[in-house]
Amino acid sequence: MRRPLSRAPLLLCSALLLTTGCESMKPRAVSPSDGTTATATAQPDASAPTEASVLDAGAPDTPATPSPWQRARVGDRVEYAFSAHRGRPGADTGVGVAGHVTLEVVSVQAPWAWLTVTFTDDQGRPLAHPRLSQPRVLPMRMEETQPWKDEHRGQRSAEQTTAAGRTWDARRFLDDRRPSDGPLQNRLYANEPGPLYLTHGLLDASTTLSGFGASGSQQLTLVSFRQGSDAAGNVPVLDRPWGPGTWYDVRQDLSGTSSVRRVCLGAERGFVLRKELTGPTGDAPCADLRDAEAQPLEEALLAAVSEAIGQPQQWPPAAAGTAPPRRETFTVAQHPIPAFILEAPAGEGAERRVQVTTYAADPWGAALNGLADEARFMPLADAVYRSPPKGKRVPEDGTALAGWGKWVIDGGR
Repeated sequence: MRRPLSRAPLLLCSALLLTTGCESMKPRAVSPSDGTTATATAQPDASAPTEASVLDAGAPDTPATPSPWQRARVGDRVEYAFSAHRGRPGADTGVGVAGHVTLEVVSVQAPWAWLTVTFTDDQGRPLAHPRLSQPRVLPMRMEETQPWKDEHRGQRSAEQTTAAGRTWDARRFLDDRRPSDGPLQNRLYANEPGPLYLTHGLLDASTTLSGFGASGSQQLTLVSFRQGSDAAGNVPVLDRPWGPGTWYDVRQDLSGTSSVRRVCLGAERGFVLRKELTGPTGDAPCADLRDAEAQPLEEALLAAVSEAIGQPQQWPPAAAGTAPPRRETFTVAQHPIPAFILEAPAGEGAERRVQVTTYAADPWGAALNGLADEARFMPLADAVYRSPPKGKRVPEDGTALAGWGKWVIDGGR
């Protein structure tokens, strides 16, 4: 959910700066939907003693302490307030977004727990931002195919805090990389995840950017939680997947060489998995997720919010001063997709070059059913053409979406 579809310079996106303001990044008290009183977690006392910098991988599951995912129930739910902001160099305003994000188990069909991921404003209404406007489906395997570790770096300290109407014994991890132009990361976890197992017991998480002209932050703060029932629930279809359970292919034509890259997305016991393969893999598109990149679900939520404010609120993302986009139908592996095509000058030199970028007209439209979130908002195709004074354009480097599908069958596999 993080890789760009193209290596070609996306000149269009670099000119897009939004002018909307942002809510304060400070933790704030909010009113949860289940009637409990939610209290924002306090910042750590600078005078409080802390342990030495450690790498904490959490307690491993053993037969005596089975994973709470094995006891997942329909209706298990956590809700967080979120906010993210990015400053603009030389400007008093920046771009930001804020609201609530809810994870809820809607079906349990072993070995899968099916979750929905929903972003809303503070009143529970859909957000206007294209990237966060629609709920997503997330199939989570309740069993592990291999151990995944939730590693926390930085200074560790113990504290007791109140959140979502409950007092928690907690661990704080403070990783300050600002002296080396890195971010400040602050994470607070319940010692016993209990009903917060969906996000490893996360109570509060914030990241403050620093160095190299970076300015901004993102935050998650627990608002409410709910425990479910033993109902089986109805398995949702994967028309609008967040990513896990699906794959997509990208054709790359770089420096005269063509190749196909497959991205496989999965999720197990609170971790989101991503693995890139070279070339399609036939009837078993994502049979092996060993050695995949693993990201805790709560960190994936933070990343989703952060990435969203890097996307424009208008669609398609046209740069000022370029020609209006033209509408065409772009076909990907038997999928006709209504699309916008934008053109812009590319590079410098005596010979003129043009960058041609194709976007889906509606990133959430039915034409893209089954496609992972991360690929919907990337270009369907992005290519640079050499444009001689006479004659046809000559394609140079380019990438294009070549196909997609589901490897988790609706109803579980």
